[in-house]
Amino acid sequence: MIISEFSHTFAVCAYGESEYLEECVDSLVRQSVKTNLIICTSTPCEHISNIAEKYGIPVYVREGKSGFKDDWNFAYNKADSDWVTIAHQDDCYHRDYVKYLIKRTSELEDAIVFFSDYLPIKNNRVGKRDVNSRIRRFLRMPMKNDRLARKCFWKKGILSLGASICCPSATYNKAVLGNSIFTSNLKLAIDWETFYQLAEKDGAFAYVDKPLTFYRVHDGATSMTAIVDHRRELDDIYMFNRFWPEWITKIIMVFYKKAYNIYRE
Repeated sequence: MIISEFSHTFAVCAYGESEYLEECVDSLVRQSVKTNLIICTSTPCEHISNIAEKYGIPVYVREGKSGFKDDWNFAYNKADSDWVTIAHQDDCYHRDYVKYLIKRTSELEDAIVFFSDYLPIKNNRVGKRDVNSRIRRFLRMPMKNDRLARKCFWKKGILSLGASICCPSATYNKAVLGNSIFTSNLKLAIDWETFYQLAEKDGAFAYVDKPLTFYRVHDGATSMTAIVDHRRELDDIYMFNRFWPEWITKIIMVFYKKAYNIYRE
């Protein structure tokens, strides 16, 4: 394993007794470039402690009610490094994720966030690229151009038809952005609004068009339950209204609601 002086941390957000946590941790431990790894939780339990002890990973416990915004900020703030990836316990990472992170951010020295392409995991197998994944990959294409990756118009543009950046694929430049970057008051689309806010800042969006992140889709996922009880829909309408007049948002949502069904398949 290559040892790098690049200052980076994977901060894993762990909740309860997830059957996927160890698979996530294992993919981070096996990175081709050695990096830092911590586990953060607001639901401490023996399951999390046992995995942390097995891999020799420090655990940080946040007091208070679980919630994306507070839990993500806690994990992000606990990372003592220039760059931070908020790793979700259900997901996995390509062994060369950190390798490509270092390469791409060295090419774009003013990068404030890094992200990659991704593939879904369904039924415990890395699946074929679904319709949503293909559309979002197309939307991200302008970020392959170094000049466009620095332009506010294009950074916002890739977000205008949906949350095209897969949240667990993102790594944030904490050295530039500072602490507690998740300020959105939305229930589910915190990541989408955060990327919108970052798009307004100076600095590049560093993108690698390779599937370096594997996003798990399963019935127990918060995103799935949010679709069922329409919380996701309300957040999506709010975000589309930040880009478009309400009448255009209504048209977009006709097609977007159909896309929700993909997660139920």
